[in-house]
Amino acid sequence: MAESVPVRCPTCRRENAFTPPTFPCACGAPLTLPVLRGGVPVEILHRTWQASWVEVRCEVCGRQDEWPAPESGCACGTVVRVPVAPAPTPPPPNFPSPGRPARQPAPVSPAPHGIPYGTPRPAFRPVTIRTARDCVTAAEQYLKWLGYADVARTQERTASGVDLRGTGLVAQVDPTTHATALREIECVWLNGLNDSALAVFFSLAGYARDARSRADELRLPLFVMDLTGTPQPVNDPADELIKYGAAGR
Repeated sequence: MAESVPVRCPTCRRENAFTPPTFPCACGAPLTLPVLRGGVPVEILHRTWQASWVEVRCEVCGRQDEWPAPESGCACGTVVRVPVAPAPTPPPPNFPSPGRPARQPAPVSPAPHGIPYGTPRPAFRPVTIRTARDCVTAAEQYLKWLGYADVARTQERTASGVDLRGTGLVAQVDPTTHATALREIECVWLNGLNDSALAVFFSLAGYARDARSRADELRLPLFVMDLTGTPQPVNDPADELIKYGAAGR
């Protein structure tokens, strides 16, 4: 697992631990984004497609590709883009010795879903976000990783905005570039209340201050998502959900 680095929030000055995401390179090797230690994070006020990607070179094969720029969410609701170190000069080709085949990296196995309570979870495998549909897919996979094995997207998004349902669970995903509003938090909470289920919210751009406060009062777990598809908890109920998973509810 990649080593976490401290990231200081420019809004509340809180220092958060951030683990750089790891992606599979085309050569099969795991590629961890080289977060710049001591770099100054930049608050994301307006998203652009160009600024949401960074070029990183694979240290194994030398291939340089674009990857989702790493982002970190703070408990205060601020979402920042974490700076990445410049791509290093590519190493010279490493040709195998005559008669000896080049060693291939071992494939990375996908993480199983529905992990029972008390069993250590494997690392979450994120889903890269490029479209609004990808946001829902990423949230669905994350909830399965937390133990909600039967969670699935609704056939058609309801007027109240529920995107995902599972046993004892309803969830909404906001893929827009605007902070999630208070009304959306209250709507998904009411859906959970009507179904006697836990309500969870995922947002790409963070939450309005009153929405965040209301979620805390209702004990509704809030997550922010970055373009790597890795949800980050932004309140205590979300931390508890990660700690105990579905079996602890």
